[in-house]
Amino acid sequence: MATVLRRWSVLTTAVLFASCAGSHGSLPAISAASPAGHALTTAGGATALPGGGATALPGGGATALPAGDLLVCADGAPAGLADCTLAINVNIPPISDVTTPSNLLPGLHPADLQNAYALPAQNAGRTVAIVDAYDDPSAESDLAVYRTAFGLPECSSSNGCLEKVNQQGSSASYPAASAAWDEEISLDLDMVSAACPNCKILLVEANSNSLEDLGASVDTAASMGAAAISNSYYGAEWSGETNDDAHYHHPGTAITVSSGDSAAPYYPAVSPFVLAVGGTSLSGGEGSWSESAWSLSGQGCSAYEPKPDWQGNNRCEGKRSTTDVATVADPQTGVSMYDSTAGGWLVGGGTSVGAPLIAAAYALSGNSPGPAYSYAHPSSFHDIAPAGYDWPTGLGTPNGIGGL
Repeated sequence: MATVLRRWSVLTTAVLFASCAGSHGSLPAISAASPAGHALTTAGGATALPGGGATALPGGGATALPAGDLLVCADGAPAGLADCTLAINVNIPPISDVTTPSNLLPGLHPADLQNAYALPAQNAGRTVAIVDAYDDPSAESDLAVYRTAFGLPECSSSNGCLEKVNQQGSSASYPAASAAWDEEISLDLDMVSAACPNCKILLVEANSNSLEDLGASVDTAASMGAAAISNSYYGAEWSGETNDDAHYHHPGTAITVSSGDSAAPYYPAVSPFVLAVGGTSLSGGEGSWSESAWSLSGQGCSAYEPKPDWQGNNRCEGKRSTTDVATVADPQTGVSMYDSTAGGWLVGGGTSVGAPLIAAAYALSGNSPGPAYSYAHPSSFHDIAPAGYDWPTGLGTPNGIGGL
């Protein structure tokens, strides 16, 4: 895989990934007795991931997980269920001290992401919905820690910026808690905040990690007026999946989906109504960034979804090619995030980063088109080497919001 894809100006500033002085312990284990029945995958070695049954160009089957990376949810969810798409860099221990100065926090900060992708973060923004499974009881307090650390404006239920509802759109009760999905929700809230500090956020918590419940939650988010809806989960394709596409078809609402954290095609990323976001490795600093494709980014040809007219690349004869665009996903060049359940400050990655980041970029653009719009504006994306459309990165990474 070619490694150099884009570079600006002459400045080179290293992104901080070194852990801070002192011992902060290790990531807590996530019990296999969680509501989803998910066990935490160990880093290194082969990991069985969801997928299969698809034409999978390339990829499919088990994927070797790089040492130092940990897929928080992936245990090969059975048909009809989804895994979250969060990966953690376990080479950097959690930092529990919420008063740690931002310049000592490892990972990419909001200013880094705004600079790398030329996001006009000062824009007013609109409402971004996040759809995930299960409940994160500390979602609001954890988000407050993240936003305070990086000098972002308050986003809470008391000031009307943050709203948390269940699958039915009610705040009267919430689903069971899950340690794994708790981390996913934290990352998603942080990434919307990083890209669009002035956006309102609607968190919709599905009853479970079934694709049926998650799809119903997307419908709820659309009915509540979200301008963009982020979905950080992936499941195996199945022969009846086109019947579920209606959950992701809400004209006037932009819908983003993580492409998945294994080199194969997944649902709902292959739906023709979503913008599927793959992954890259991002390095450098302000004024000088470089990116390359992340090897575990979801990719390949759907087994069941026909090729949309607007996907004018020469891949996947007659079928939908999974990935449309990309952002950073490699945990080794990952983002700073905060989750109290997991021990505090972490460096996160996975294609979970891209779905909320791009959804927030839609909110900044004032536009809510379908994926066809991006294909009509390829110059608004940083092309990832080799030139042209690529399996793991699609059209490339955002260069502003002109393609969204």
